[in-house]
Amino acid sequence: MRPFLLLWLAWSVAVWAGPKPPRAAIASAHPLATAAGFEILDQGGNAFDAAVAVAAALAVVEPAGSGLGGGGFFLLHRARDGRQVMLDARETAPLAARRDMYLDAAGNPIPRASIDGPLAAGIPGVPAALAHLAENYGRLPLRRSLAPAIRYAREGFVVGPRYLEQVERRQAVLRRYPAAAAVFLEKGQVPRPGFRLVQPDLARVLEALAARGLAGFYDGWVAERLLAGVRAAGGIWSRADLARYRVVERRPVVGRYHDVRIVSAAPPSSGGVVLVETLNILSAYTLTRLDPATAKHLIVEAWRRAYRDRALYLGDPDFVSMPLRRLLSPDYAAGLRAAIRPDRALPSAWLAAEPETGGAGADTTHFSILDRDGNRVAATLSVNYLFGSGFVAPGTGVLLNDEMDDFAIKPGVPNLYGLVGGSANAIAPGKRMLSSMTPTFLETPDRIAVLGTPGGSRIISMVTLAALDFAAGFRPALWVAWPRFHHQYLPDEIQYEPGALSGAERRALRRRGHRLKALGRTYGNMQAILWDCFLDRVEAASDPRGEGRAVVR
Repeated sequence: MRPFLLLWLAWSVAVWAGPKPPRAAIASAHPLATAAGFEILDQGGNAFDAAVAVAAALAVVEPAGSGLGGGGFFLLHRARDGRQVMLDARETAPLAARRDMYLDAAGNPIPRASIDGPLAAGIPGVPAALAHLAENYGRLPLRRSLAPAIRYAREGFVVGPRYLEQVERRQAVLRRYPAAAAVFLEKGQVPRPGFRLVQPDLARVLEALAARGLAGFYDGWVAERLLAGVRAAGGIWSRADLARYRVVERRPVVGRYHDVRIVSAAPPSSGGVVLVETLNILSAYTLTRLDPATAKHLIVEAWRRAYRDRALYLGDPDFVSMPLRRLLSPDYAAGLRAAIRPDRALPSAWLAAEPETGGAGADTTHFSILDRDGNRVAATLSVNYLFGSGFVAPGTGVLLNDEMDDFAIKPGVPNLYGLVGGSANAIAPGKRMLSSMTPTFLETPDRIAVLGTPGGSRIISMVTLAALDFAAGFRPALWVAWPRFHHQYLPDEIQYEPGALSGAERRALRRRGHRLKALGRTYGNMQAILWDCFLDRVEAASDPRGEGRAVVR
């Protein structure tokens, strides 16, 4: 009993009062963003100031994944009082939006209407989140924390191979809009290696945000140019849409898996609910004592049930009532677990109450921060698909999202990432679309993790696997690197990266009735930090699939 009590004492002291971490850590999807965060820490800023710097820098140096024209979720832990809160900066549907706005006269989806161009864009939340962070949680003025991003945008930087590959995949829509082509292409073509991306218009927008805070983006000349550009190109934004946008502070989803306390994103993100429900189902098993094929079968069966509930019940909490108490209950998970056979897969079509018909983009971004005081930030931000809608409002440099595709466009029709959703996630004016983003803290008596990843519908499954690795005692370099597998209820298949399933595992899973789909490319870009309170050590890891950088110092 005594060792257990000592561990819990160490955890309590570390979380609420100290000791403080021996070092600070930042893991982000781009080296320049990580450097921006440390630049602000070196000036006396805290993790929340650094989060402003990193998020703004990513908007400049990783435009395919996030930006001022997008949204996301910031999970915060404030060390001085233990406050944990989620900043909901998810985009909202324009007030002129309607449930059937992407359907033709026959009621069929209009191809790519919810993906390309300004009609696909929700009202951005990232600028409001940066102002909110600086005003309510940071130590430094917003202008200081935005300075690195402004410098990167004005002076430019040489892009890497990842940028060139992303432009190659999205060049058609970028070429369609002159302001986007002028920024991201080179004379209308995919840039050559060594291309320097300079964004003077975006620098001026960042300067307006730095000078005026919220009003610098959602009012004044920036708002006027955004509205003029969007409406001229067929969008439906209004001045009221921008004026009424606000960040919402929400209570995170909290659960337990054995001795691990899970703190994660709340609706309108589905991430925390599906993560906790999955781990509740798996809590009765000792996965590390099972053969690998059986363990993976059980994980898949848990995902099948949790993703199904996502499709049935989850949406914007300001618009729909959700049975969260039931979905997060260990008793409810026990009932779902009772129908899991260790030797047989249950086809998704056999689950009762199939939804009427939906996640965060695969080209999202994530960063994790821990400062020397023990403040923490896990932030997942997105413009949804690669380069969002592909549309830049002239004179702003702001690339707009295509997050409207994350609504359930029509019953029975999956979104870009194959997710289905019910009426809880139908389009409505001012509503926030459902997301899969899963910024997460994992806490035990002696260890604390800060993590998250992009990856569309696969975000939740990736964070699940990392949480299981954390619970098993593995280090963050392995959480971010090991090959991954995924199941999301529909389509009813196990998708897997190269190397994720051995030949014996594939045969064993097929015998159980699973359908397998090998993926030709890897996915995800996890950024993770581990603070080992007992050993007084901090580690950080950036996913080798990306070009990010994790630094501890």
